[in-house]
Amino acid sequence: MNNKKQHWIKLIKWIVLILLLLIVVFLSLSVGRYAIATWQVTKILCNALLPHAMHNITIDWSNTAQNVVLNSRLPRILIAGLTGAGLSIAGAALQGVFRNPLVGPQIIGVASGAAFGGVLAILLFSSMIITVTWAFIGGIIAILLVFFLAFQKQTGQGLLILILAGVVVNAFFAALISLITYFADPNNTLPTIVFWLMGSFSTASYTKLWIVLPTVMIGSSIIIGYRFRINALSLGEEQTQALGLSTTQTRWIILSSVTLITSATVAISGTIGWVGLIIPHIARFILGHDHRILLPSSALIGAIYMISVDTIARSASSAEIPLGIITALVGAPIFAVLLRSFNRRANLS
Repeated sequence: MNNKKQHWIKLIKWIVLILLLLIVVFLSLSVGRYAIATWQVTKILCNALLPHAMHNITIDWSNTAQNVVLNSRLPRILIAGLTGAGLSIAGAALQGVFRNPLVGPQIIGVASGAAFGGVLAILLFSSMIITVTWAFIGGIIAILLVFFLAFQKQTGQGLLILILAGVVVNAFFAALISLITYFADPNNTLPTIVFWLMGSFSTASYTKLWIVLPTVMIGSSIIIGYRFRINALSLGEEQTQALGLSTTQTRWIILSSVTLITSATVAISGTIGWVGLIIPHIARFILGHDHRILLPSSALIGAIYMISVDTIARSASSAEIPLGIITALVGAPIFAVLLRSFNRRANLS
């Protein structure tokens, strides 16, 4: 009876999260400097998705409202949702693989590598397509450097070496980014670089959506496919080896998938911190530690969070607020609370 009750409680939580995502999406489509009524948003979406079924509908909205919903806000919301979901899955997977709840996608240096590629492209070319391409290549180069520094056949200190390699690569690319910003034109290029590094979906489009969609879906699908192995790794290397699983192979497959996700999101939106670090903890608090449930729930909560943050960023003031500022303002206090909680548990142990 108790198990049945827990099952129903989890089901209700899933339903609430899905409904919350739908509510956030519709509110985000309505809210902004150009406000549109929710019922008009519903009609515009139905008319676009089901034109034959809606042929008798009265068109009582302007072309401007339709253009804002379909061509401005909708691709932005979809990219924000994918970014939040992808980074959250990546963070949950890394925390399980490293057996450390205080790590995120930035720890392996991929975000810094992708940011360096994007910044270099902005400095040399000022082309969005080249910026996206170079940012993705920068993330790939970063994980290859980590692989070169950390790869070893034996396990032992492999996990520690991997983390240290990520720290080294992260610091290296951060220094290169600082060097580029130092030489950038302060009147033209520098403001573009700084705003891009802070994170934004202001240039979202369906073209960018088709860039980020397959990479995030592929990376997330691989991670979810390895959910049982992540569960085993989170228990320790001894338990994983006892099950006949290769810890090194599993770890690098997960890291490669995280690289795909992080590189794509940084290439599209710039550097957005704290999402992959904080959201998995919220998902654990709501639905537990089992990665079979944690990974999809992290994706769902991450999408809700990122869409909400983006809506605040573009609606709170006349000038758009960079996403990195809001995520840091929200994430830093939550991280501080988590840090005190883990410290208290360690002292009790």
